[in-house]
Amino acid sequence: MQSFFDDTQQLHHPQSYFSRGQMRRPQEVPERSQAILQALSAMGWSATVPPDQGWGPIAAVHDSDYVAFLKCAHADWLATGEDWGSEVMSNIYRVGSGRGADMGILARAARHLADGSCPVGPETANSAYAGAQSAIAAADAVAQGERAAFAVCRPPGHHARRDAAGGFCYLNNAAIAAQRLRETCQRVLILDVDLHHGQGIQEIFYHRADVHYISIHGDPVNFYPVVTGHADECGEGEGLGYNLNLPLPHGSEAPAFFAALDRALAAAVQFAPDAVVLALGFDTYREDPQAKIALDTHDYGVMAERISNCGWPTAIVLEGGYHLPTLALNTETFFSHWKG
Repeated sequence: MQSFFDDTQQLHHPQSYFSRGQMRRPQEVPERSQAILQALSAMGWSATVPPDQGWGPIAAVHDSDYVAFLKCAHADWLATGEDWGSEVMSNIYRVGSGRGADMGILARAARHLADGSCPVGPETANSAYAGAQSAIAAADAVAQGERAAFAVCRPPGHHARRDAAGGFCYLNNAAIAAQRLRETCQRVLILDVDLHHGQGIQEIFYHRADVHYISIHGDPVNFYPVVTGHADECGEGEGLGYNLNLPLPHGSEAPAFFAALDRALAAAVQFAPDAVVLALGFDTYREDPQAKIALDTHDYGVMAERISNCGWPTAIVLEGGYHLPTLALNTETFFSHWKG
């Protein structure tokens, strides 16, 4: 299986983030990618640096004002000369509404940072851009006839909205890959098995029937992203019926997860995708610091077999997974059981 990764993705190294009333130590760190690459090496794979396809495929998904913000936010933040932190992190949130572009960097941060878990450092834009290029390369490999390809995306992406960062995510790699596949495929499925609901993916495709988003995740009541990911969110307009959320009670183990996966795959078969983007998270592992679902290592092998047995051309895009001691093993288990 072809895999893609650019060392530039490691330059993003957040120093702190704010969540649930506390400043916290970052979990989305460069060591995550190192563990994934270790697993690939153990299987005899080597990750290829993706070709640079420019900002065009990213702009097909993300708002131009947001892209401009991401590129210059850190420099503009430091240029104020104020006694602010070393990372762009707003204490004000006005996502998707209100003025911002003409009112200074703090107002732009208020508009384009959806929460406190997406600090922008000096290399964040470069790393997110490189991660998106990895996702584009995986999509292109599938479009060119590969049965599967893997993008080692870091930072992750499924929480990034059209015009805002959030939840450790800056550019929505899975959405970018899906939109890229739409250039050659009529119907694209995004299957999201990360622990969290990908509200960014849902938002981007919620009114469309050509991209079907299915997400299995921990119940969002009092759990990120909180305000989306509920079972009654089914799409709107042309997209009605093309958004399926399968939230699981906190503490759910493998039987509940695989029952939901069976439902997801049944809906996917009915949709009959030409290609799939698999948003793959390992934060469903029972020891993960984020865990609300309790899978074991061997369950990732079962997951890989069930999904790959469907036979769809699949671009696999890395999302979460924060238990560093087992991340390589869980990754190797998944890919060693992938068929085709």
